[in-house]
Amino acid sequence: MKVPLRKFVPVALIGFALAGPALAQDALTLSSPAMANGAPLPADLKCQRDNGDGASPPLVWTGVPVGTQSLALIMYHYPKGTVEGVDPPSQYWLLWNIPVGTVSLPRNNPDSIGNEGSDKDANATGYTPPCSPKPWFSFSSKPKHQYFIELFALNTSLPTLPTHDDLSVDWAVLTAAMKDKVIASSRISFWN
Repeated sequence: MKVPLRKFVPVALIGFALAGPALAQDALTLSSPAMANGAPLPADLKCQRDNGDGASPPLVWTGVPVGTQSLALIMYHYPKGTVEGVDPPSQYWLLWNIPVGTVSLPRNNPDSIGNEGSDKDANATGYTPPCSPKPWFSFSSKPKHQYFIELFALNTSLPTLPTHDDLSVDWAVLTAAMKDKVIASSRISFWN
């Protein structure tokens, strides 16, 4: 018995409709088991001046897109008077050459995964722990800064950058090297 092809078309279309949302769930997603997105920085992760140990936060991610050849990560903050997308931010952590199979960075990155660029003050390579802003003459609560950590999935390695930690790599150098190579990104924020 022959069954007309038109009877199978609706069934095939249902399969495509169901596949769509499943693909959407695979988006690159960055998070931290130590803090919720948009939450305050935990006390133990603050700088030593604020009685923390200055360790970098633990991070995890899912949904690295097919075709990703390398990962990079930047932690930054826009100081008062600067505008996102217009002014360069203060950099607190620059990390590139993170292997594609990596799905997390433990607290303080003890295995030194990836290569690190200049710290905030261009004195050394690595992570700069945030310190709470010094209180101004105010009767309200202490001022707070918003920080961002952004993970980038790249369609290639970054051949213009060193394959080792390097003080010469700052925000401008890393973002220029990533230009036109970002497949996807995910960002979280915290306050301090």
